[in-house]
Amino acid sequence: MKVSEPLFEFISPDIDYQIVNGDSLKVLIGIEDGRFDLIITSPPYNVGKSYETKTSIEKYLETQEEIINQLVRALSDKGNLCWQVGNYVDKGEVFPLDIYYYQIFKRCGLKLRNRIIWYFGHGLHASNRFSGRYETILWFSKTNDYIFNLDPVRVPAKYPGKLHFKGEKKGLPSGNPLGKNPSDIWNIIANDWETAMWNIPNVKSNHPEKTEHPCQFPIELVERCVLALTNEDSWVLDPFAGVGSTIIAAIKNKRNAIGIEKDAEYCKIAKQRINDLKEGKLRVRPINKQIHKPSGKDKVSQVPKEWLQLELEKVNGKYNEKSDQK
Repeated sequence: MKVSEPLFEFISPDIDYQIVNGDSLKVLIGIEDGRFDLIITSPPYNVGKSYETKTSIEKYLETQEEIINQLVRALSDKGNLCWQVGNYVDKGEVFPLDIYYYQIFKRCGLKLRNRIIWYFGHGLHASNRFSGRYETILWFSKTNDYIFNLDPVRVPAKYPGKLHFKGEKKGLPSGNPLGKNPSDIWNIIANDWETAMWNIPNVKSNHPEKTEHPCQFPIELVERCVLALTNEDSWVLDPFAGVGSTIIAAIKNKRNAIGIEKDAEYCKIAKQRINDLKEGKLRVRPINKQIHKPSGKDKVSQVPKEWLQLELEKVNGKYNEKSDQK
């Protein structure tokens, strides 16, 4: 049976994009200066996952600095760079990678504009420390004259009826009709953006975008940066592209993009996801979708009967202790 063609293009035919299978440093050396208006990525964290080799923190950062030098060279004068990292943990000790990376980017002359907190509600549980539920995005610009488009990422005002109480505009609305500027800790929906957290779910087993990649970039996380920090037709680069979430976020919003990824299987998945986007079949979590909240009717959100029995036994034990004391 012949598969029908989509009624319209889900990717503009004028947009150029590419998935390059290769080593980031080697590929970057061949890229011209100042090509990209946005470089955004989540680099390997040096935690020994299947796609990375665990080394000392010093050696890891030394290797990353070589790549960063090439990235800064390839960034346009109006360009922005977003570096999303978590923590490196060695023998129970936490090394906050954003602090180490900040020093590298400053040596390269970049200027930090925001340190954004990405909060997610689910993840691995720690046993000898509190469970980690956030990562950070360091947003740098190359110069003081950088691309920043606030309107596409404005959020609805909490009090749109608020008025100026003095001056020439007294009695007139004090806000912007397009919405307010979100803070540096964002959420998906407006009232969560107020808390200044990007409460964007990480891509786990039940996430609609889940693939074989163990640390997949949520598309909506990239989209926010793409919309605010580039213009239409800008070039976007992800030097550790994984399964192509950055490329999808870029071309979905009429930006050109290049992704570099050394794992051939991930490149294959990325290309298939782009083809699915072309045909309107790619499952993507909408940028404004609310975070799921248990209704209380879900079985997994109910207190197990074993716990209730244990609690009852504890209560009875306390009552018995009090009776004995009397």
